[in-house]
Amino acid sequence: MDAEARQAYWKRNLRLMAVLLTIWALVSYGAGILFVEQLNNFSIMQIPLGFWFAQQGSIITFLILIAVYVWRMDKLDKEFGITEYEEGVHHS
Repeated sequence: MDAEARQAYWKRNLRLMAVLLTIWALVSYGAGILFVEQLNNFSIMQIPLGFWFAQQGSIITFLILIAVYVWRMDKLDKEFGITEYEEGVHHS
């Protein structure tokens, strides 16, 4: 891969990370701290929604964001022709 392609790959990787980290920050900090009072007016299985986000929602969101990152990076790797293993070399 030439320098221009590497730069484009890295730029898209950084943009993806920035978007996913922003979502994670908004959910964990926003829903769990800033908007907890407003969210506590709603409930999930009799648990205040703000408390739920602080305890479970941010963790679940983080796990989903990891899965999204892996999925999107696999697509990006294929688009740029990046593979994990060298062709013709068998690893044991």
